[in-house]
Amino acid sequence: MKTLLALLKETGIPFAYDHFAEGESPEPPFVCYLLPQSDNFAADGMVYFKASGVKIELYTDTKDPSVEKKLEDALDKRRIFYNKSEVWIASEKLYEVLYQFDMEVVYDAEEE
Repeated sequence: MKTLLALLKETGIPFAYDHFAEGESPEPPFVCYLLPQSDNFAADGMVYFKASGVKIELYTDTKDPSVEKKLEDALDKRRIFYNKSEVWIASEKLYEVLYQFDMEVVYDAEEE
């Protein structure tokens, strides 16, 4: 988790887990991140390698490749393979660029 938080801080883009509290959402661009599922690897009937699916949702009010590049540079620096998709949310008048990837679950004492 430290690695993910460091990556997000490095971008300089405001972020929150899942959502910002109502009325506290910053002006775009901003990021919401989620850890919606595990993607563990089993061996001998037990979890051998713990991994979590990660979703980073980048919200902008206009298409902004320079903001996307900040996030992608932070991911690339850590050699994280990701998939990217994009959608216009008409009701919010925002673009959502979604980055999805898996990340090893490491507990704070073990993180570098």
